[in-house]
Amino acid sequence: MGKIQFPEGFIWGCATSSYQIEGGVHEDGRGETIWDRYCSIPGNVANGENGDVASDHFHRYREDVALMKRMGMKAYRFSIAWSRILPAGYGEVNEKGIQFYSNLIDELLAAGIEPYVTLYHWDLPQALQDRGGWTNPQMAEYFLEFGRICIDRFGDRVKKWITLNEPYCAAFLGYYEGRQAPGYHDFSAAVSAAYHMYVGHGLVVKYFRESGKGGEIGIALNLMGRLPFSEKPEDVEAAKRADGYLNRWFIEPIMLGKYPQDMIDFYTSQGVVLPKFQKEELELMSQPLDFIGLNYYNDFHVKYSEKVWPLQFVIENLPHSVVNDRNWPVTEMGFKRMMKRMKEEYGVGNIVVTENGTSFHDVVSGNYEVKDYARLDYLERHIRVLHETIEEGVNVSAYFVWSFYDNFEWSFGYNSRFGIVYVDFKTQERIVKESGHWYSQVIERNGLEV
Repeated sequence: MGKIQFPEGFIWGCATSSYQIEGGVHEDGRGETIWDRYCSIPGNVANGENGDVASDHFHRYREDVALMKRMGMKAYRFSIAWSRILPAGYGEVNEKGIQFYSNLIDELLAAGIEPYVTLYHWDLPQALQDRGGWTNPQMAEYFLEFGRICIDRFGDRVKKWITLNEPYCAAFLGYYEGRQAPGYHDFSAAVSAAYHMYVGHGLVVKYFRESGKGGEIGIALNLMGRLPFSEKPEDVEAAKRADGYLNRWFIEPIMLGKYPQDMIDFYTSQGVVLPKFQKEELELMSQPLDFIGLNYYNDFHVKYSEKVWPLQFVIENLPHSVVNDRNWPVTEMGFKRMMKRMKEEYGVGNIVVTENGTSFHDVVSGNYEVKDYARLDYLERHIRVLHETIEEGVNVSAYFVWSFYDNFEWSFGYNSRFGIVYVDFKTQERIVKESGHWYSQVIERNGLEV
């Protein structure tokens, strides 16, 4: 047996998001969100499910934090529900919402667990969607107001902030592909939404720096390889386009202060209406950050398809790929490639792995055990590769498994389980899975036995 040792002070944690775990959607003055509305429309979510109860974290946060402590977590990444703080999206602050998160933060700190707080993890107040949502240029100012309140109220105790989680999903899956709230199919609207998210991100970063609260701020991007299915020139071009769509359109404004010109040209050629990129807004969104969060799940292979407007590509797995229950391939070397690319191509000086995990069908045995060896294998492969990447000179300071426990997995409902803790959604019982016990040992050793 050998041992892989991580650097001293490396941070191990777990991650969740508000709508996926909290429940309590009608309690203590919380306002309606776009996900409440999206889930109410038949056909949007598997089995007509919703996040009304989810993992019931709103009522069980103390026992959840106690379980995190028993598992040895050093940090916990969670998001604040905008509509708990500002039920109308702006204006009057809901003090009961402030109190909930204040209590959660205190509970974490008392348990020796550092909070990493995401401001926006997709649950926009419906009242703001009624004003155009992220396609409305005013949204950036609304987001600043929300961010300012959170930083002012919690910044004495929270020292790690994430402005946006996966703006690609919030914009392109929400406004173009329609697979997420608000469920639209308008590519020009999606590009506009992504731009206004980034202006809002920039305003919050600027406010955070000026607040004097101290700490670090970053953004969480789902950056994953898009590789050509074959050597055919049209597949190679399609993969480059897919990389522009998912990765470059989101990392380049942050790290380079500009949008990729080849994608601007391509979108324009397809009749997409682009926002007017303002110099001062590009400067705002490219302010230096303390870290870039990487949400990594898998690479995909890409084939040319003229049937898909405007992108002209489809995703297709290679034959004999090892896949999870979402048909996502297991591609741990892509994890390494992306971290090296972030450093070498974009000069990212500090990476925080804000999400990494996988979904497999779990079975609870008669003696209340969940032997999720496929998930454990996935995590072990990725953590070994993470160590290799650090050894090769890439600065990665923290790793958050997605997710702490099973929850409402967006349009997949409760069928798709990513947790290292099993949740029985009928009883809300929590059972630590084999992967959870294993991860606790990784944290305790700050490394792996191999």
